[in-house]
Amino acid sequence: MEREATLRFFAEPGDVNFYGKVFGGAVMQWIDLAGYACAAAWCGTASVTIYVGGIRFYKPILVGHLVEVTAKLIHTGRTTMHIAVDVCSKDPKVGEYAKTTHCVIVFVAVDDKGATIPVPKWVPVTEEDRQLESYALKLMALSKQLEQEMALHM
Repeated sequence: MEREATLRFFAEPGDVNFYGKVFGGAVMQWIDLAGYACAAAWCGTASVTIYVGGIRFYKPILVGHLVEVTAKLIHTGRTTMHIAVDVCSKDPKVGEYAKTTHCVIVFVAVDDKGATIPVPKWVPVTEEDRQLESYALKLMALSKQLEQEMALHM
């Protein structure tokens, strides 16, 4: 079982908005693709996105930049996989990678009929792993609070 997946590619002209920057929606699609690659590698089956939280755009990605999207498993539930995703980009001629976007995305494993199925348990080993899992648990608690608040206004 692999815990991490990285995608690399160039930002293309079709990815940019009127201001010459990559659309946020394109970045979110890349996040979902990297997250899926990570989730599928971990659970060995299909999975679907059920939550994307706290997406933060730090800086724009320009056309022609080399983009790196890294997805890393940071917590498992019974059927869920919480994956932290970082997007970085650089000018391939001169620069170093700079973080452009971060979020946590949650996938649920499903069988061929779409029913949820258990995933292999991930156990943190290093101090960094324990901190990442703690981060995932805090975000999960915050997302439950947010859902409760939103339910009041539906």
